[in-house]
Amino acid sequence: MPPENLPKIDVLERGAPRGDTPQAVDRRLFVQLLGFGGCTDSRPLVAALRESAMEAVLYRDLNDPRGIGLLTLHEDPEFFVSDLREFLNGGPFRELDQKLQFSMFGRTYAIGREPELEDWLLRKPRRTVGNPDWRWALWYPLRRTGEFSRLSPKDQGSILMEHGGLGRAYAGAGLAADVRLACHGLDSRDNDFVIGLVGRDLHPLSHLVQAMRKTRQTSQYMQQMGPFFIGNALYQSNPKEFANPAGL
Repeated sequence: MPPENLPKIDVLERGAPRGDTPQAVDRRLFVQLLGFGGCTDSRPLVAALRESAMEAVLYRDLNDPRGIGLLTLHEDPEFFVSDLREFLNGGPFRELDQKLQFSMFGRTYAIGREPELEDWLLRKPRRTVGNPDWRWALWYPLRRTGEFSRLSPKDQGSILMEHGGLGRAYAGAGLAADVRLACHGLDSRDNDFVIGLVGRDLHPLSHLVQAMRKTRQTSQYMQQMGPFFIGNALYQSNPKEFANPAGL
């Protein structure tokens, strides 16, 4: 293909227009979950995280009495291979055994309908995982089938609307909030997305996963889900600085 006929590449995140003004930013939040085993005393881990002042959540693993999960957030992906790498190799975390099956990494993204684009991409995920009233969390990757990618935009929209409507219903009832991350090309198992479901109680999160089994997306176009990391927050960095003045 001659250079003049190459497609135009747009990597900006775009939200809903504000009046006649389009929303477009080249910023996004990267989020990583790492799972570890062999933790018999979590207090040194919490102390190290407090001293580091990094944005993080430390989870107790429901299914492993010596398991923990570390969730970290940053706009610059280099943080994960520099500051975080040094932190993990130089403190109490280095004594733990990493569970690679629970390693998840993704980026926030927009679908073009977000009324407050920067809040959606940068602040809302931080408020969600840092909410001290929402200590339970389910984190899992997923991959859709190739058939879904071949559907028309109209059919895809209808399927996603059904699936997303359930999430909004649970959120509206105060039962669950979600963090949706794209991980195309960022996941060793070739997954498409990483999903975090967060809430006050564990049962509604499980109930939401069960309800979503019946949607067309999950029942017809889902190739793989999981593994699931089920955690209860032991430490959360303070999300107050990411408050949304618009109240969205």
